[in-house]
Amino acid sequence: MTAHDPAVEGLEVYIVGGAVRDALLNLPAGDRDWVVVGAGPEIMAARGFTPVGGDFPVFLHPRTHEEYALARTERKSGRGYRGFVFHAGPDVSLADDLRRRDLTVNAIARAPDGTLIDPLGGVADVQARVLRHVGPAFVEDPVRLLRLARFAARFHDFSIAPETLDLCRALVRDGEVDALVPERVWQEFAKGLMTAHPGRMLDVLAECGALDRVAPGLAWHAAVADGLAQGAARGLDLAQRYALLCRASAPELQERLRAPSACRDLARLLPGVLEHLAGMAGVAAASGVPGASPPGAAPGDPAAWLALLESCDALRRPERFEALLAAADCVRGDVGPAAWMRRLDAVRAVDAGAIARAAGGDAARIRDDLRAARLRVLTA
Repeated sequence: MTAHDPAVEGLEVYIVGGAVRDALLNLPAGDRDWVVVGAGPEIMAARGFTPVGGDFPVFLHPRTHEEYALARTERKSGRGYRGFVFHAGPDVSLADDLRRRDLTVNAIARAPDGTLIDPLGGVADVQARVLRHVGPAFVEDPVRLLRLARFAARFHDFSIAPETLDLCRALVRDGEVDALVPERVWQEFAKGLMTAHPGRMLDVLAECGALDRVAPGLAWHAAVADGLAQGAARGLDLAQRYALLCRASAPELQERLRAPSACRDLARLLPGVLEHLAGMAGVAAASGVPGASPPGAAPGDPAAWLALLESCDALRRPERFEALLAAADCVRGDVGPAAWMRRLDAVRAVDAGAIARAAGGDAARIRDDLRAARLRVLTA
């Protein structure tokens, strides 16, 4: 916002939430959220703001397209995170708006002149590295539990106030978390998985008893946590981290989380890749040959290598296979992704068209000759 912005000049506006918190933590600036106090929809429309629609009185700035929300209060009217009635109007103060927020560190406002408005002690909690609920209304919205867990993963050096964890347990005990829809759970999970310490999100949910309710069938134990931590440390993408999270979990987890297809594909295939690799390593160990399975050597025989490539449809989806190898290496540490990609390149270079022509269209012969050719290049 500039001092001469005609769209907001004369309005009482504040930056709130994450942008203020992150500035206090000297973190890179992200999107700014604005709150407008003392105005109504007609004033915003007259100044050229475009209403976003939906349940909240949110408007887009005519030039910057940043979101400006009218100060509002909320009152519980039903079960779950959608069971609220909102009130926005000139009579709602900034303090009223801040009191409806989830955590004190997210309930700080900054005026255009830089002055901080902090009626709930958020600045002190930022300095003390504490995640603390704003008030008892925390238990009215189960999404706040997911957000707390996700913030704990992002700000891994922050503790969680004991009384806040007690309210999280109350959300579970009272059944509020059961009203969460899969899409909303996935939205928070996806953000948490992409933090530097995604495992802490799962630890917090487990600590308050919510993990089995929001992600039924998820097997969360030390081995899974270690693999996920490796994936985060290596900068793997969302699909790879999701596959590492789900590698030992029950199939029904996929229905509960409703992850995108790319995530589900990797989660479905990774256990098979790990099983193939473990089988190859077992064969090599049983052979008694010293050094039979050095990193990248892919113990086993060419037939086993080809079986793994085919099981992942690697010849048609090499990028996905490469992503699977990187995820598998976070679990095993001895996969040697570069060596596997060289094998895949060799197999893909086999001229299937020439083999088909030489076989005169005989399907069985084409299949056998193509397999033999691929095995030859792998042996070589």
